Amino acid sequence: MKRKFVICLENSGYRTSLIVRKVYQAMPDRAAEQRGMLRVIDESGEDYLFPCDLFSAIEIPRELQNRMTT
Repeated sequence: MKRKFVICLENSGYRTSLIVRKVYQAMPDRAAEQRGMLRVIDESGEDYLFPCDLFSAIEIPRELQNRMTT
């Protein structure tokens, strides 16, 4: 399964959970995406739903992805 990474553009309403300009790993969740939400592993290390418009998807080389998630 290909990992998806996003960068936080805004954290309004989620200041304790998200850091602006930080890269986060997103988890696949079709039901959430249909509702305009994105499942993201936040600062607590748990995955939660956040509005999609707080993030932008980014491409990260596989070698770097492996180092970021181990």
